[in-house]
Amino acid sequence: MLTTLAAAALAMSSLVPTGGVAELSPPDYVRVDVLTVNGSGCPAGTAAVAPSEDRTTFTVTYSQFLAQAGAGSEPTDFRKNCQLTLQLSYPQGFTFGITQADYRGFAHLQAGATGLEQGNYYFSGMSPTARKPHTYHGPLSDNWQATDSTQWDAIVYAPCGERRLFNVNTELRVTAGSSRGNSFMVMDSTDSNVSTRYHFSWKRC
Repeated sequence: MLTTLAAAALAMSSLVPTGGVAELSPPDYVRVDVLTVNGSGCPAGTAAVAPSEDRTTFTVTYSQFLAQAGAGSEPTDFRKNCQLTLQLSYPQGFTFGITQADYRGFAHLQAGATGLEQGNYYFSGMSPTARKPHTYHGPLSDNWQATDSTQWDAIVYAPCGERRLFNVNTELRVTAGSSRGNSFMVMDSTDSNVSTRYHFSWKRC
């Protein structure tokens, strides 16, 4: 059963890319359906997708996306991942790509430990975007935030006239290294801010 997370009247303001050419205003509606959720970082019922309040992005929140290493952890806990398969519905004559992905969470890394976040996304049948690792070193006990941006002329759009599924992948890793005690890295929204935000770019076919 599809879970409809956004519908009707997605009206966003025009954006102006670096090249100085005004980008197309978005279509008047968009719907996002979650088809599948897979991965050790997002057990069933622990990931949700929704449009942002200004309706220029969609966001993903997680409640159990935690990687850890060191004391008290299991051997498989050092790496957690999540893949979401999404279906977007919008008027004919439009297509979309992603200009930017913002990731955030909290890290508690002992001295000598290392944490890593990386992600990518792709349309079914097309090559994934490159994974851009973001590395953090202990000692650290604080919020973290990372951004992957795409140049306007390098944005990958869904093929015109085809409704390709959109896949979102994220990964966390923690390496104990020379540290003692427990180290962990989490992608969550405990302070009511989103875990991950994806920014739309629309154009006419």
